[in-house]
Amino acid sequence: MLKTLCSKLRSHHQLLTKTLQQVLGHPKILIPYYSFLDQNLLPVTMMKTMDESDVGISCYISKLPGFRGILKQRYSDFIVNEVDLDGNVVHLTSLEAPAECSEDKDVNLSDQLNKSYATEIESFRSLAGNSDADKLKGLIDKLNSGVDVSDESVVLSPSSDKLHRTAIHNFFKERLKFLVTDAVDGPEDSSKCVRVRLNKGGNNGRGRFSRKRKDRNDKPYDSRGSDSWPEHLGKFLRFHLFKENKDTQEALNIIAKMLGVQPRSFGFAGTKDKRAVSTQRVTVFKQRASRVAALNERLIGIKVGDFCHVKEGLLLGQLYGNRFTITLRGVSADSEDIIKASAVALGEHGFINYFGLQRFGSSSVPTHLIGAALLRGEWKAAVSLILDPREGEKNAISTVREYYKESGDIDGTLRQLPRHLVAERAILQCLKKSPGNCLQALKGIPRTLRMMYVHSYQSYLWNHAASMRVQKHGFDQVVLGDLVYSKEQPKEKETFVAECEDVNGNDMDDYSNLDETSETDLPEEKNISVKAINEEDLISGTYTIEDVLLPLPGSRVIYPSNDIGEVYCDLAQKDGISLTETAHKIKEFSITNMTGAYRRVFQKPKDFEWELLSYTDGTIPLGETDFDAIAKSVKKSKVREEKSTNGSEELAADYGTSSAISEGGDMLPGKGCEEKINSEAMQSEESPSGGNAQESQMALKLSFTLPASCYATMAVRELLKTSTSVAFHKSLND
Repeated sequence: MLKTLCSKLRSHHQLLTKTLQQVLGHPKILIPYYSFLDQNLLPVTMMKTMDESDVGISCYISKLPGFRGILKQRYSDFIVNEVDLDGNVVHLTSLEAPAECSEDKDVNLSDQLNKSYATEIESFRSLAGNSDADKLKGLIDKLNSGVDVSDESVVLSPSSDKLHRTAIHNFFKERLKFLVTDAVDGPEDSSKCVRVRLNKGGNNGRGRFSRKRKDRNDKPYDSRGSDSWPEHLGKFLRFHLFKENKDTQEALNIIAKMLGVQPRSFGFAGTKDKRAVSTQRVTVFKQRASRVAALNERLIGIKVGDFCHVKEGLLLGQLYGNRFTITLRGVSADSEDIIKASAVALGEHGFINYFGLQRFGSSSVPTHLIGAALLRGEWKAAVSLILDPREGEKNAISTVREYYKESGDIDGTLRQLPRHLVAERAILQCLKKSPGNCLQALKGIPRTLRMMYVHSYQSYLWNHAASMRVQKHGFDQVVLGDLVYSKEQPKEKETFVAECEDVNGNDMDDYSNLDETSETDLPEEKNISVKAINEEDLISGTYTIEDVLLPLPGSRVIYPSNDIGEVYCDLAQKDGISLTETAHKIKEFSITNMTGAYRRVFQKPKDFEWELLSYTDGTIPLGETDFDAIAKSVKKSKVREEKSTNGSEELAADYGTSSAISEGGDMLPGKGCEEKINSEAMQSEESPSGGNAQESQMALKLSFTLPASCYATMAVRELLKTSTSVAFHKSLND
């Protein structure tokens, strides 16, 4: 009876809220429909869940109407390929182990110096021009004169021509091996500069990310291992990891167990989506390519390939971003022109660069609320938010939480608590050793995970500030007081340190968990030059709306000098938090002890492509994964060589002895993949004319690249004008 009453009240509340929002034009009006009832009487499923407006996501750029589209009906509808620091899209192209290879052999510096490099410099002059050649000559002259240039580098002229930059990289690899090159951001978004430095045999820990590693007292993993490793091979094996329906750490834990090594033997640049098909770079310490490649026969939903030995392992943040291929199924609108116009508008104007819902967790207890409790120093409240029963969880987990809340039995709870609930287990284990010490229990949570709560609160403030910026000043021009990277000197790129996607570790289908999520921080090597727009800048037109930034609160950021700067303090003050004074002495849970960061308010997808597709069978993939491409290539080769009817069976044996069907209906990589390809080809040929052909539907396929820390869900939201919440996208599949 009570449930029926509450259901009716809820329905009336939603209708009333929507009506008031339309009449008053305010997206954040909320009327608690159960405020007059004792909330303890309400079933858990009736409690309000987190929606976009709760975390500041409320505006759009385009005024075009939205349309219907189903996101991730299949895992292969969401394909993610990592993009490295040089802008190369990472693909799985081969599963074979090559002959032992190495990226570069160590260079004996003493054999290279005290020589005349006049010929090489003149060749470089014809390739790069007088200015860059003179810079190179100056560096070599210093080296030959005995000057210590181990900490010096030469940054060549900016270039947006990738082929030209590649030619410069190859020049140094072939002719000046005592120098090494990498790419850094140029003064313009589309340009990069080649940086030239002394080759110190792996940089001796002086690389781009070494200072952060030193600060956290983290030793490189190559301080361990066998001393008999061949000198000509780099100590790290780099490979491309292809996975489906597994997060990065889960996949690496499986590989680590099969190899008999510790998970921390692996390095990667960033975590990739679980509910997707993704490819990324990974390094592992002192392993042979043949041994790792042999795992392909036993791996399900995972493949490894494209092996090469390198000198250094990958570190978090060593990526540019990700290339997304997203297929929206069941697309429908009042007219096809609306869909086309929306796609064109997304490519031309981009989207508001919000932190997506997955930044705030997938459960009914948003991570920013836990972060706010930590910033206030409310340790007991933070522990309760993490441990207490919450809405929407699987019954087994909900039962365990209820059991602990009622009994306080730590041992009994730990026996029942799933291992993937890392934060909960860590807290309980600490409370067992030190009963009642909530602060110590919170510190027992792995640092990356516990810091995510505080970073989530920073993101919460940023989202609200971004919405206010759009509501008050629009999205077509800069205004007085806006923050921008100064163009008076080359700007530095934001540094991104990747985090786990699902903060709470919930092992459930999560439609919002679609992007790599990241913590942002300022570069430690140099301060970013940021300025507030003044009258002179407005008159000169030097800056455009694409340059506008907003800060994530911290001790080393400045705030907009217009009314948007006040949003941060006002909102934090309502939560009982000061952005300038700490409420306690625990530095890691204090915004005043965090450096902060800057983030662009508007983001355009790069290399944006789209197409409308027609399909009749919803089980047939509409996008080709890296493994599909390999399987098709090998199949063609087998057919040419053997021309036999059993070719597909032999192909399947070549690529694995296990088969499995994913939750979304996709065949996981392994035995049977080729059969899936064959059956899909047959269905696609027969469906249009077959007697049992299904009704034709429309799909919108999007391909684009985003920098690290940008959310593809926010780009999709700009198109559909609908929520990216878990509940909404699940309902579309019903």
